Amino acid sequence: MKVHDLQPAPGSRRPKRRVGRGIGGKGGKTAGRGMKGQGARNNIKPGFEGGQLPLAQRVPKLKGFKNPFRIEYVVVNLDHLEDVQGTEVTPDTLRAKGLVHKHGLVKVLGRGELTKALTVRAHAFSASARQAIEAAGGTAEVIPPPFGDRRPAAKGNALTNR
Repeated sequence: MKVHDLQPAPGSRRPKRRVGRGIGGKGGKTAGRGMKGQGARNNIKPGFEGGQLPLAQRVPKLKGFKNPFRIEYVVVNLDHLEDVQGTEVTPDTLRAKGLVHKHGLVKVLGRGELTKALTVRAHAFSASARQAIEAAGGTAEVIPPPFGDRRPAAKGNALTNR
């Protein structure tokens, strides 16, 4: 016996009853829907809950907002900079080493120790990281972001008050 030979037992599958097709059989006239009322009609809106406040109106909505001008940094700590060969560290050298992913601005944080003098170029530094780099004899240089300053002009600006 093969899969295509399989079929249900004789008499076990009956055809679906076709209701609402006249008085010549079961399910004529009202087609099993009773007399009048909502169940006899077919125009109930989806999501209608019988007059109860619908679920979409009952659930709380999101509050607050997402700041479009927020600047997110990819962070690197000093203990990672200790492992870098050479005396100059830039976002490109960190990406080549696999310490930061390929997108985003780089910020250096102060976890760990730095024993060698490095010239570190990044988009931002924490105060403790800058202090540790300079204490080790290196320099911390801030690179401007590639997209510039995206913040809106200040409210007291002469151009906005015209």
